[in-house]
Amino acid sequence: MPKIVVLDYGSGNLRSAERALSRVGADVTVTSDADEATEADGLVVPGVGAFAACMAGLQSIGGPRIIDRRLAGGRPVLGICVGMQVLFDLGVEWGERTVGCGQWPGTVEQIKADVLPHMGWNTVTAPAGSALFHGLDADTRFYFVHSFGVRRWELEPSEALRPPLVTWAHHGEDFVAAVENGALAATQFHPEKSGDAGAAVLQNWLRDVVG
Repeated sequence: MPKIVVLDYGSGNLRSAERALSRVGADVTVTSDADEATEADGLVVPGVGAFAACMAGLQSIGGPRIIDRRLAGGRPVLGICVGMQVLFDLGVEWGERTVGCGQWPGTVEQIKADVLPHMGWNTVTAPAGSALFHGLDADTRFYFVHSFGVRRWELEPSEALRPPLVTWAHHGEDFVAAVENGALAATQFHPEKSGDAGAAVLQNWLRDVVG
């Protein structure tokens, strides 16, 4: 039974994430303790609300350093919703620019759509070889609630590094719905609110990424 920490930094559906991970067989702890978060088999970084507020909360407990240390050792991290967004370089919300964790280049900004927030069930387009979406049909729906997202993938291709697998969704325009990049993975949707489909994504992450 893998030991998973849901990082408590004052933001996110902590108990929902805890229950969803327990449902698929994880031994889950919700904590802000840096040592526990660093040493766990897997770390989940949730997030709800504003990019700036989430970054302030993360920084208050040393979250960026925890994520850096885990990834330097090849230890899995999963970001969810704003917990995914803060992994990018920059967030721009209502004219406020906030520096993110910088794990991936790119800017989180308002999605161009007639109706915001993007709230409810939507399909995604996953690339071949995806671990997170393994075994799921193309018409599988996941639960989203957000007005901001990553509208362009900006990481330049490299012959030296295996490229991340990027999953897209569409609401008004295409936006990044998930990223799989070795030990670092993230979803814009909420797997903990996505019923059996979300449980399958979490189970795939535990089996194929956390191991």
